[in-house]
Amino acid sequence: MSVSSRSQIQFRFGPGTITPGVKYLIIANAGAFVLQLLFGEKFVFFFGLHPALLWHRFFVWQLVTYLFLHGGFLHIFFNMLMLWLFGVDVEQRWGTKEFLRYYLVCGVGAGLFHLIFHSSAVIGASGAIYGVLIAFVLLYPDRKLFFFPFPIFLKAKYWALIFVGISLLFGISGGGNIAHFAHLGGMAIGFIYFKIRFGWRWNYYFYQKKAEREAKKQVKKEIHRQKLRLQVDAILDKITEQGYESLNDREIRILKEASKIFSGSENEIKS
Repeated sequence: MSVSSRSQIQFRFGPGTITPGVKYLIIANAGAFVLQLLFGEKFVFFFGLHPALLWHRFFVWQLVTYLFLHGGFLHIFFNMLMLWLFGVDVEQRWGTKEFLRYYLVCGVGAGLFHLIFHSSAVIGASGAIYGVLIAFVLLYPDRKLFFFPFPIFLKAKYWALIFVGISLLFGISGGGNIAHFAHLGGMAIGFIYFKIRFGWRWNYYFYQKKAEREAKKQVKKEIHRQKLRLQVDAILDKITEQGYESLNDREIRILKEASKIFSGSENEIKS
């Protein structure tokens, strides 16, 4: 994956240093894959997502454990690669706890979504990772990405539409041995969770910008208060030396303004 900007194109593979949550998930997936190799089909039977076992024998843990099983080396390799490529930026923005919660919600939702349309067993982290992809797109919709072997740069939001279209097309046609509806479920649950958690705004970027503007306003207010304190100190020194009658209209207005601002701050602290 590469990233581009308006002024120049920067070729960069991946987001950089791995974050804690992404690292924990990769380690967990790798460990489960080793256990899969050691114990074979019995391990998949108990920890893959099997509709009959879930509905009739209440193997509810399978809604989570199926996320850590994979159908071969390439399956786990590309899933973990995608997790690293998109998950690191999302986790850096949200923090590890929020990121891991989101990942599991998307994974469980993807499993349930698959069960609605199919009665076959399913394994793999793809549903959760497609949820992470949607979070990345909502956070960075205009970031331009390049996916090998496609020879074009596209904004993240357009890549998301392509992935949705591919999953929907193959899901309806029943193409391949891939749980395309789990992919769609992960994206749908991720989108809904994101909007509920952070507000029903089409673009999270503008939500962040609004928060930044509010923070700048608070900084400006604090700077004004500090300046006002210095002016009040100077006026009080003048009163001590020359008396209140020596104040001009401007200095009196400053004292009145300071009285309103600082009395309001005290009330805010007490409430």
